[in-house]
Amino acid sequence: MIRKISRGFLWVVLSGMSVGAFAQNVSGQEYDGLRTITTAMPFLTISPDARAGALGDAGVATSPDANSIYWNPAKAAFLDKKFGGSVSYTPWLRNLGGINDVFLSYLSGYYKLNPQSALQMSLNYFNLGNIQFTDATGAEGLNFVPNEFAISTAYSQQLSERLSVGVGIKFLHSNLSGGQAVTAPNGSQSTKAANGAAADLAVYYRNQDLSIGGTPVELALGAAITNLGPKVTYTTQDEASFLPTNLRLGTSVTFDLDPYNKLSLIFDANKLMVPSPPIYGDDDSTIVAGKNPDRSFFSGFFGSFADAPDGFSEELKEFTLSGGVEYWYNNLFSVRGGYFHENDMKGGRQYFTTGAGLRYQLFGLDFAYLIPLQQNHPLGETLRFTLHLDLASGANSASN
Repeated sequence: MIRKISRGFLWVVLSGMSVGAFAQNVSGQEYDGLRTITTAMPFLTISPDARAGALGDAGVATSPDANSIYWNPAKAAFLDKKFGGSVSYTPWLRNLGGINDVFLSYLSGYYKLNPQSALQMSLNYFNLGNIQFTDATGAEGLNFVPNEFAISTAYSQQLSERLSVGVGIKFLHSNLSGGQAVTAPNGSQSTKAANGAAADLAVYYRNQDLSIGGTPVELALGAAITNLGPKVTYTTQDEASFLPTNLRLGTSVTFDLDPYNKLSLIFDANKLMVPSPPIYGDDDSTIVAGKNPDRSFFSGFFGSFADAPDGFSEELKEFTLSGGVEYWYNNLFSVRGGYFHENDMKGGRQYFTTGAGLRYQLFGLDFAYLIPLQQNHPLGETLRFTLHLDLASGANSASN
């Protein structure tokens, strides 16, 4: 499908409008005082794999698997297989007026260097579909397929039998315009692809020696800062945009009910570590509440807990909450359910998720389905699929 887009609208996108925020707010719901945080390359915050997608987009403290590099690279140090990988595919915004060529694909894998450490790699690719650019008169210009990708590598190391750390680096590329000139408030400007680099820092703790009422219990805690890197630009350095640097905290509690049945309760909390949008006066240039978002990466990161116009109460509203339940039978079949909540002021994404998984010998398959609370929401009926491949010998496990 070919969609037409004006260069004026392209300027809005390149000036910092988040594709993720667009998906949150096009449903028509009005909210006075909406202050959604926008960043460059928001595809980095879209859950790429079906397992976490079925758990309400929670994954920082779940059992390790081939997709750990995205959620918490420290987890991979506890993988019990030599190497493995997965491939995921997510059709995106299919519920939004005729869009059928936007998708997210994800390829990931790991290799255990020794029993205590692991190397991981991934490729995250976002295709925004075929677009026909037009000028102010409606004349057709470039036919282009905007796309973005991230190539990541990470290393994880156990510090003890219960604690591990991980560090990752990634190269980022975003080409939204194909070099088209756009009409900006200060005149026509040329555009370019944005390139950048970012780092991930993570820690993971698990204790398998607990019990409640005689039932063996595993407790896991995870924390990760992802997409930690300098601002990027699609035009000039004066108009650089923040990456979606994200703080993720979470826990998972797994009950071994008997030799065949296992139940996990999972919870994550996320906050973008970038400036909160201020409140402007009638002239749209004077800030009457909050802080100027046009500042350096370090200032934006360290000030992200103290710059919201309504103070700390608004900072708390910038946390998104994710929770899920995962049940495994005999480490072969699983069912999952979850919920994702974002405050109305910050975008209002609120949806349930469900899904299932299968493991058999070398292969595994997961799928997830998203059910928004709003009718006709652009994220409605989102499906995710993940195929796992375990090339190492050994018994199947729920963490793989």
